[in-house]
Amino acid sequence: MEMYEYAKVGEPAPYFEMLSTKNIDTLDEVVTLDDYKGQWLILFFYPYDFTFVCPTEILALSEHYEEFQALNTEILGVSTDSVFSHRAWLMTPQEENGIQGTKYPLASDHNHAVAEAYGVLVEEEGAALRGLFIIDPDGILQYSVVHNMNVGRSVDETLRVLEGLQAGGLCGANWKPGEDLL
Repeated sequence: MEMYEYAKVGEPAPYFEMLSTKNIDTLDEVVTLDDYKGQWLILFFYPYDFTFVCPTEILALSEHYEEFQALNTEILGVSTDSVFSHRAWLMTPQEENGIQGTKYPLASDHNHAVAEAYGVLVEEEGAALRGLFIIDPDGILQYSVVHNMNVGRSVDETLRVLEGLQAGGLCGANWKPGEDLL
């Protein structure tokens, strides 16, 4: 796997190859950056399975999954937990702090290489900060935002930025889809 010093907006997104929950039964399906060529990708990192803020983000993105699909965009969640932990969490009902019903796969960065390449690894904890990256259909990193572990990200802002990037022009600070570009 080719590694970069860190992910940089405007440059090719760091390549990744990770086991995922795409096949929830066998857990043997690998996802790679190349799988998403020709479409947009929301690649987001979260600290741990079975925690408190993480399910709010994962489920919020899932609730808007069809909106992302309509924008030719896939979503991939990543943590340093194993695919076995991911599967257990995906099969746990929401009322029991699970994320059952999530509409996109989770990937396992068990060796921490991808979190490191994207600049979100907290080495002392072996976990990722909340990093969200938008990668365009050509594999170029177009957006990057990183939060500390205790603050979740806004799905509405992610959609707004995605649509702004897709609009192909200049979008002001409070631009909303459908408004004129600068």
